[in-house]
Amino acid sequence: MLDRVELDRIETAGRSARPASLLQAMRERTKTLHVTAERTGIVAELLRGRGTRQAYALLLRNLLPVYETLEAELLRHQGTPVMGRIVRPELHRSAAIKLDLAWFDASPLPLLPEAIAYVRVIQEAGAGSAHRLLAHAYTRYLGDLSGGQIIKKILARSLELRPEATSFYEFPEIADIPRFKDDYRDVLEQAGAAMAEHETVVEEAALAFEMNITLSQALQEAAGLRT
Repeated sequence: MLDRVELDRIETAGRSARPASLLQAMRERTKTLHVTAERTGIVAELLRGRGTRQAYALLLRNLLPVYETLEAELLRHQGTPVMGRIVRPELHRSAAIKLDLAWFDASPLPLLPEAIAYVRVIQEAGAGSAHRLLAHAYTRYLGDLSGGQIIKKILARSLELRPEATSFYEFPEIADIPRFKDDYRDVLEQAGAAMAEHETVVEEAALAFEMNITLSQALQEAAGLRT
């Protein structure tokens, strides 16, 4: 039989092997997918300054229903103790995307099957406790506040876009983006501590990245940017 010292050692080793937080677990699970997302598809073309206005407008057209669905699902559950913590209307992007699309006059652009599939994944995440929506908020909104700010500068330069065409990356209700990101991470951690489905949420984060990658690749093909 193991003595108390040995049991304590095993328990401590088990705790140290587990991620310290839900956010840490999601970061570790999606680390490779994050790199892939930046290096493939239409996102990679935009980051390299090789996109076109038409391609960027096509990206916005297909992101619009994704954000509309995510925001509608979050608001639908804002009255619950856990999900209510992460609903932040100042992060919502659908209205900003519509402004940009109006500037591009992008109404004839197609909605791709990959975007429709992404929407369905978010709708499914909103079922039941809706805790899986945390993974989508983590993936999209923290990405917009971080890498999105880099993309905005590249687009303004490479596509000669006026500020009216980059509303997607503007957060007028957030005075200090770095501080807000820290606060929002804390909020996500608090929500994670209040839920039991950690592994399910972590896997949903991986799925969110996979859906983004698939959509990005499809948009690259649709925009004729294959090299």
